[in-house]
Amino acid sequence: MIDIFHITHSKDWKNALEEGAYRSDSLASQGFIHCSTRTQVVAVANRYYRGQQGLVLLEIASARVQPEIRWENL
Repeated sequence: MIDIFHITHSKDWKNALEEGAYRSDSLASQGFIHCSTRTQVVAVANRYYRGQQGLVLLEIASARVQPEIRWENL
């Protein structure tokens, strides 16, 4: 099992906890949720989230993900 990581805003995560499900903006617009491996997450945070506040890092147990996980070599 590989853990995967997703960066989101704390307000979005709080809403997900209240609603019982999490859906990122990319799920609606692109059909998937962007995630990173442990070795990728710092670079992703620096590239796309630098200077932003109120972020949370979600750690996801890939074995518990029901939809197919697609790995891309970026």
